[in-house]
Amino acid sequence: MIGPAWMFQYLDDFVKTHHCTPTQVPGHTFSCCSRELQTKAGERIPMLVNTIELVQEARRRGVAIGAFNTYNLELTRAIVVAAEKLGQPTILQLGVQAIRSGGEPLAMATLAAARVSRVPVAVHLDHCSDIGLIETCFARGLSSALADGSRLPFAENIAFTKRAVELAARYGGTIESELGYLAGTEDGITVEEIESSLTDPAQAHEFIAATGAAMLAVSIGNVHGYVPNPPPLDFERLAQIAAQVDVPLILHGASGISREDIQRAIRMGIAKLNINTEVRTAFLKAIASWGVRIGPEPDLRKKGQDLLDLMQEAIAAAQDVVEQTIRTCTFL
Repeated sequence: MIGPAWMFQYLDDFVKTHHCTPTQVPGHTFSCCSRELQTKAGERIPMLVNTIELVQEARRRGVAIGAFNTYNLELTRAIVVAAEKLGQPTILQLGVQAIRSGGEPLAMATLAAARVSRVPVAVHLDHCSDIGLIETCFARGLSSALADGSRLPFAENIAFTKRAVELAARYGGTIESELGYLAGTEDGITVEEIESSLTDPAQAHEFIAATGAAMLAVSIGNVHGYVPNPPPLDFERLAQIAAQVDVPLILHGASGISREDIQRAIRMGIAKLNINTEVRTAFLKAIASWGVRIGPEPDLRKKGQDLLDLMQEAIAAAQDVVEQTIRTCTFL
């Protein structure tokens, strides 16, 4: 579980109200992204937009929305500032290991950053096979989750995902599902290539019909993590899947895939693009570079050698990758 429930007890005092005003994002027509929560005392606090609204709007526009994993406040800042700079919505994703490491404070900080952003930002639980944790995250304010039953047998994946969909409905949340699973490393779990499984187009329609999931993550040759020579995407398989279902399709493991291939996939139905490794690597490389430049004994009296200086460099490096990804997703 992500932390003590008392830290979110104030949620019980909120009465949800909707105040629909146009969101000033070029090219978007969000109908209800300006929302507030009103306490019994009359205090108004911004409410999160739901992930599915952003994904459906991206699909309508023929683009994809970038979804980026965050592990701390600095990465969150990099992602949100990049989205604000380009005037595009985005999704902040929290993985299970990040939540277990950062706990309630990380979840609170991520939700707060989404609420005060100048563009619509949703918060999503990534790759979770723990139904209890999925419910906890919905109860805390996250708007969507990837209920990951992809390594289960087909019938068991249906049962698990359907249960998650029913649970999410109680909180007004949305479930992303996964059929087929990717090779590579994600959230500390490694799947060898021989164990991976491509999405079967023949199963896709039955899976979505049986589960009621609002989104489907597909395995079409994409790989979690960075690999020097990633395998080619199976565009024929993607076309077959898109013909079988009428829900937005999600591409995980997009780090390392060429801009041309990503945009081709978007034209064929991908509406949400997950990026983790490239952003995280840029952040870590900036830290490593700073350490080499400053040396083992930083002089805190000198400009550029204190902790905030380091964080600003790391934020800038991650922000650059996020901006590039958003540009790719939106054909800017």
